[in-house]
Amino acid sequence: MSANLKYLSLGILVFQTTSLVLTMRYSRTLKEEGPRYLSSTAVVIAELLKILACVLLVYKDSKCNLRTLNRVLHDEILNKPMETLKLAIPSGIYTLQNNLLYVALSNLDAATYQVTYQLKILTTALFSVSMLSKKLGVYQWLSLVILMTGVAFVQWPSDSQATPAKEHSAGSQFVGLIAVLIACFSSGFAGVYFEKILKETKQSVWIRNIQLGFFGSIFGLMGVYIYDGEQLSKNGFFQGYNKLTWVVVILQCVFPRSHPCNSSYFSIRL
Repeated sequence: MSANLKYLSLGILVFQTTSLVLTMRYSRTLKEEGPRYLSSTAVVIAELLKILACVLLVYKDSKCNLRTLNRVLHDEILNKPMETLKLAIPSGIYTLQNNLLYVALSNLDAATYQVTYQLKILTTALFSVSMLSKKLGVYQWLSLVILMTGVAFVQWPSDSQATPAKEHSAGSQFVGLIAVLIACFSSGFAGVYFEKILKETKQSVWIRNIQLGFFGSIFGLMGVYIYDGEQLSKNGFFQGYNKLTWVVVILQCVFPRSHPCNSSYFSIRL
């Protein structure tokens, strides 16, 4: 039963991750009348939905008692300000990462993005070794080298890229590649940092995700008004939103940050 559950969980994770990439890419390249939705607002909505989902899970763990829920949130978040502030660092990095993923998928095709983004396994392994003092075996390091080599071959230019059409889009491809590489490093550091915090404290992962979502919403809103404030004032917060946009937001909401199924977990078990 446990083996079947393990493979089922892996299958669901693969399906969810793949569907998120494809829908994000499609939503950013779909041509429709009117303004395109702002990726910065989608990040904020996803963070708010994550908070709501985690609050419901804490409510369930509190035996569906509102008083118990209120006491848990008050004791674990408000009464522990220093513990809560520790999550500001990974939260800010996650917010940056989520926005970079939209930039990457707006400039790269889904296949190139998916392969390149697997470098987060390498960065997570490196941060795990340096920050958590974890040790990797020879086969694990060899697997990481093979992964890095595969990504390099994917990015290797072909002869067909010498055409004017490819040259015209080279700048966008470069922007997408830089965005996904920065996202890989931010994902690796934030994931390991969050894992370190979880191991050093006794707070539940749902409480920690509420704290992450709180800071993520603040940082996300700051990004909305700093970078998209002009468009926001013209067309509103939910400009360009449609059913596909909400699918992307919901998929991003259920996407794991640094739970036991994160890239750190897989990098240690290659």
